Amino acid sequence: MTPARTTTGRARLFYITVVTLAVAALVTASAIPVVGDPAAVAFARGSIRVVDDAGAPGSVLVSRELFASSPTAVVVAPTARESERRAAAEAARVNGVPVFAVDDTNFRTVAAELERLGVERAVRVGRVPALPVPVTDDVRLLAGGAATRGEGTVVLLSAAGDDAIATAEAAHAEVAAVPSPDPRSSGRAVNLVKARPGAPILAVGSGFGDPRLLARRVELARSLPELPGGGQLMFPGRRVVALYGSPGAPELGPLGRQSISASIRRAKAVAAQYDRLSPVPVVPGFEIIVTVASADPGPGGNYTSALDVAAVRPWVDAARKAGVYVTLDLQPGRMDFLDQAKMYRELLLQPHVGLALDPEWRLKPNQVHLQQIGSVSPAEVNRVSTWLADLVKSRNLPQKAFVLHQFDADMLGDRSKIDTSRTELAFLVHADGHGVPNVKMQTWNRIVAGLPPRTWLGWKNFYTEDKPMFSPRRTMNVDPVPWFVSYQ
Repeated sequence: MTPARTTTGRARLFYITVVTLAVAALVTASAIPVVGDPAAVAFARGSIRVVDDAGAPGSVLVSRELFASSPTAVVVAPTARESERRAAAEAARVNGVPVFAVDDTNFRTVAAELERLGVERAVRVGRVPALPVPVTDDVRLLAGGAATRGEGTVVLLSAAGDDAIATAEAAHAEVAAVPSPDPRSSGRAVNLVKARPGAPILAVGSGFGDPRLLARRVELARSLPELPGGGQLMFPGRRVVALYGSPGAPELGPLGRQSISASIRRAKAVAAQYDRLSPVPVVPGFEIIVTVASADPGPGGNYTSALDVAAVRPWVDAARKAGVYVTLDLQPGRMDFLDQAKMYRELLLQPHVGLALDPEWRLKPNQVHLQQIGSVSPAEVNRVSTWLADLVKSRNLPQKAFVLHQFDADMLGDRSKIDTSRTELAFLVHADGHGVPNVKMQTWNRIVAGLPPRTWLGWKNFYTEDKPMFSPRRTMNVDPVPWFVSYQ
């Protein structure tokens, strides 16, 4: 999208916390009045609420919703070491009290929350700004005794830190960290909402939209199959590192140079090198060329050769079992991309299979390969994306990767005309430039400029054409960092 991963040691763009309380009546978020102290209002079964206050940090928002009062709290300075922050969060969890990261920008908001809670003493970690309550360095003085309403509950948090997560856990909430404000972006969040179909959901932070939108996303999270690595959205909850090539064709890339099982092992080994560097989980991938550009026109005069679905299916099936994401790559010659995509419809019905268009090999009438660089019109791209998005929607599939290869400006025409509005697809422009590093970066910078909205980025490393090939660390230092990395 995912085997659940804790947030320890991983920087996350966004966080989600799902908090569940068993209450009898089924009501909507709009039916829950917030009067007086919000922590005194119980969550109704099946309700959905969205709380967003740009002026308050996530930990304060969580505390307002889940704590009516607390005699003690933990406050953490911005200069605290990571080990100290972890210890502070654990102390808050164990004692059932809130924890707040405090700095010069938010100390007034934190101070107001400490007063609302009735905090008599705050345990500080590091040097914090002056607060309106007595502070101590002795963590043993944490008292517990807080009045909470997080027992068995579900709350969604976006753009929140470890202090917000720990505060929710201190209120006895179950926590799922997600990289974007959508339960489908995290395998753990999906598992939680599936396991608690009647749970009230409280979304805290920006980006969730209104309760109706969130309710729809929760419904999808509960009903759709998951992607390799968990969840149902491609990015930013995972990074894909893939072998590129065609089965039995070693000259086309590393995918075709060994058996299926050996290819899986090799893809996992390459992905593991990135997993140590990536702030989000890395999923191994196959990018399988299923229609191969040919020098000869062939029986149909289209300069393309299509693999039988039966020849590709064993690779797709083995990849599914191994947790490998598959992208089917099209090199259509003089054929239309949509006609070729439809040939592989039954494979694209599998949740872990996406689609890639390679315009370098899309010829106009009278063109031949290697004499001209191919190209595709935005209109043709849009016809393919519409067909694929409709397939995803009608068959209740998770989001699919929709990859557009590019190294030359003309390959995709006027990219502003490419429609990236269909959320069933993760649109990704994949930079295929090769050569010495400065040439690759020049290609990259051209491609990055003026991307259509809602577009992710991909990068390709070439074993022989790159001199030298970028290492995983150097690839991860490319700006912006690519989400899909393939090896040819």
